[in-house]
Amino acid sequence: MSRAHRHAYAGNGFTYIELVVTVAIVAILAAGALPMVEIAARRHKELELRAALRELRAGLDQYRKAYDEGRIARRTNESGYPPSLQALVDGVEDAKSATKKRIYFMRRLPRDPFFREPASSAAATWGKRSYSSGPDAPQEGEDVFDVYSLSPEAGLNGVPYRDW
Repeated sequence: MSRAHRHAYAGNGFTYIELVVTVAIVAILAAGALPMVEIAARRHKELELRAALRELRAGLDQYRKAYDEGRIARRTNESGYPPSLQALVDGVEDAKSATKKRIYFMRRLPRDPFFREPASSAAATWGKRSYSSGPDAPQEGEDVFDVYSLSPEAGLNGVPYRDW
């Protein structure tokens, strides 16, 4: 090989130092981007939580409205809210229907996206507050007046998910 030919190959590749510097720069950029990816994933879960709470609370309100309209058979000492979240999906007999049609309030129960046990039923992922329970210390009871997240974490806005 001629001297000119060898010299042409010498300038075509990266040196070891250039390669190490390039990898270091890429690593620093990736480390800076990782928190942004985590925040985006958490924000997505928070949007899911808001949508699920909105859907469940709308179902509870529709059940109560049907009760107030006399479409759900009344029993003494009842609040007018469903006995369980599953009742929203299972439906109830329409008391005003001659053919005993069922009224359904939800197609399926959403899961709390922050609940960590995937084997649990959707209803078990939510905290439930009965009508007779106070807002500061929600307790389960004979009906479901409201739902809340069981997650001990706080949202990006600083408010605990339990208080959403």
